[in-house]
Amino acid sequence: MEFGSTAFFLALLQIVWVNILLSGDNAVVIALAARSLPEHQQKKAIVIGSAAAIVMRIVLTLVAAQLLQLPWLKLIGSILLLYVGITLLVPENEDDSGHAVKGTMLAAIRTILIADLVMSLDNVIAVAAAAMGNTTLLIAGLAISIPLVIFGSTLLLKVIERFPLIVWAGAALLGFIAGELFVNDPALYHTYTDSIEATIGVSHHGAEIACGIIGAVIVLAIGKYMKSRHEKGAVTA
Repeated sequence: MEFGSTAFFLALLQIVWVNILLSGDNAVVIALAARSLPEHQQKKAIVIGSAAAIVMRIVLTLVAAQLLQLPWLKLIGSILLLYVGITLLVPENEDDSGHAVKGTMLAAIRTILIADLVMSLDNVIAVAAAAMGNTTLLIAGLAISIPLVIFGSTLLLKVIERFPLIVWAGAALLGFIAGELFVNDPALYHTYTDSIEATIGVSHHGAEIACGIIGAVIVLAIGKYMKSRHEKGAVTA
């Protein structure tokens, strides 16, 4: 495929479109992580976090096929994603005057990268397929997607500030994705999951949805418990 040809630009457009469709959950994480920062640092965290996530996704895409075949990788990823979802629900600490202490830029970017790393394991396969082995096309397509992800995260951050309940919905989304990752881990699927599905008469898609719901419930339940515990501690203090 020659650079500048019609086929090149069609493939480039396909990569950008696929990445936009697959980056909705990533934009949620970026916005949720940035909300804990002081207002003047939020935009900077979104830009740095989005750019770093795209670079990491490029590296992941180049080795995606090999990575996804490793046993236990998705299982570890699902646990990390549950952790990220729960931490997004943990109430902010307060100073002596009772005001919330804002998070740090480094902590927000770390949260963005961990979540994007885990959630991109499946997404990169579609992007790699669209690139058809052309590294230049791959890098160009993902680079073009950066401002689009940034725009989506910035817009969502404004919505979150107006409707805080979205934070819980976003955390539940992470839990749902974690459940899907868990059931699709090669080590579990070929050993246990397929036989369990056959025994109870559930399709693999049905098992994914069930595990996703369980993951969402776990995140919300633990998040609710920690929030209640924090509020009780604040009242006691």
